[in-house]
Amino acid sequence: MEAIDVGLLSILPPVVAIILALITKEVISSLIIGIFSGTLIYAFHTGGGIVKAVDVTIHLMAEKLGENASMIIFLGLLGALVTVITMAGGSRAYGEWAGQKIKSKRGAQLGTSLLGAVIFIDDYFNCLTIGTVMRPVTDKYKISRAKLAYIIDATAAPICIIAPISSWAASVISQMGGLEVNGTKLNGMETFMATIPYNLYAILTLIMVVILCVTNIEFGSMAKFEKAARDGEDQSAIEQSGDDELANIKISPKGKVYDLIIPILALIIFAVLSMLYVGGYFAGGMTLAQAFGNTDAGTALAIAGLGALVVAFVLFVPRKVLSFKDFMDGIGSGVKSMVGAFIILILAWTISGVCRELIGTGEYVGGLVAASHMPPVIIPAVVFLVAGGLAFAMGTSWGTFGILIPIVTMICGAVAPQLVTASLAATLAGAVFGDHCSPISDTTILSSTGAGCNHIDHVSSQIPYTLVVAGCCVVGYLVAGFTANVWLTLGVSVALLLVVLFILNKLAMSKK
Repeated sequence: MEAIDVGLLSILPPVVAIILALITKEVISSLIIGIFSGTLIYAFHTGGGIVKAVDVTIHLMAEKLGENASMIIFLGLLGALVTVITMAGGSRAYGEWAGQKIKSKRGAQLGTSLLGAVIFIDDYFNCLTIGTVMRPVTDKYKISRAKLAYIIDATAAPICIIAPISSWAASVISQMGGLEVNGTKLNGMETFMATIPYNLYAILTLIMVVILCVTNIEFGSMAKFEKAARDGEDQSAIEQSGDDELANIKISPKGKVYDLIIPILALIIFAVLSMLYVGGYFAGGMTLAQAFGNTDAGTALAIAGLGALVVAFVLFVPRKVLSFKDFMDGIGSGVKSMVGAFIILILAWTISGVCRELIGTGEYVGGLVAASHMPPVIIPAVVFLVAGGLAFAMGTSWGTFGILIPIVTMICGAVAPQLVTASLAATLAGAVFGDHCSPISDTTILSSTGAGCNHIDHVSSQIPYTLVVAGCCVVGYLVAGFTANVWLTLGVSVALLLVVLFILNKLAMSKK
């Protein structure tokens, strides 16, 4: 199938997907209808009808699934690994250890943040685990549930989106791979790695979490909840019903802290070695950088996931932390937990294929942008705001990635090739920002659930924090547009965040 010129109709699929997502707050049906609208346009312009549109849709979906099968395998293995680690009791053991070692409020907050940094492979695992194991510790030191929920949320997606070995990275890498800029195909892993220092929202959020943990800076409604918690009347706390996801998992009482650490370390080590192996490094004749650039991330991550699962088996079953049957049941449950991610990814790959390979959306939109004379220097900042608004409205980062990544790549390829990396990073950063403060986001809901916090209290108390970071990001992306210098962009953004936090702290202190 070759792309055809359908003019204005080429923008219909992404526009339909976006509008429906905003109206329904549901991304899967919106992507399906967006895809089918594109294949209908293609079918009618090539002498077919509805039957041909269905045929093209199924063939394209199957093609995209085949091209990215290794990513699906990795995500399934990752879901299995997350589940068996939880069942083994490694996360519970960390919470018990932390309760013995932590002696202050500052230590409790930093310990919670550290666990968030350690559990970077999946945001669901992060949200549910941290809340469950750290809630007794933070309650002991009179940290409000709203503050706990914020720390959980701020170390979930922001960590995952800059960790090359995570479910989020797998999603983004698969969507970036194969996209073209001026006839040159992007390497998914190489492009993702290049976006990391430009991912201002993730980096600034993590810096802000550390600052909030080691200082007494409080503002917005969070200050009210923290004061109530210090007075022994935490207004944001709710009683847990016991029917959350972790409550349905049988957790072994024999787990140790290393049952959490060792499988994650194994995943990291195997991933690095697998990327080098698949990239041809061990065959000789290339540098480390060349091998990473030449690797197939999906295949390498799938190998790593399998290796880490084998390590977990050897660690858990012989010690009878988990029985053979429980371990195998955990694998099945873990794979099932990833079905939602599979569906969103396959649909994202398919709508990207419709726009790029069937109806030439990128070429048309790029031409419109070029004709509009919009200053290319503001593209990263505009992309950040658009991605943030879309993710906030839909409540999903992954759906936002699927809709915007191909469009942003095509626009920048047409009018500002030097800003492709910054603009893709702005897409990722904006999607995480919108997802972070959206009341209908799954990670926001899981964070409040894990923390035992009233959901609306969590949303209302963290929005001022997210807006502070987002404002600094907008300025940073304007700097990126004018300079295309990553380190200047990052330096200005971090400095601005520190200044804003200093001013907000002074204002809060003066009110007190």
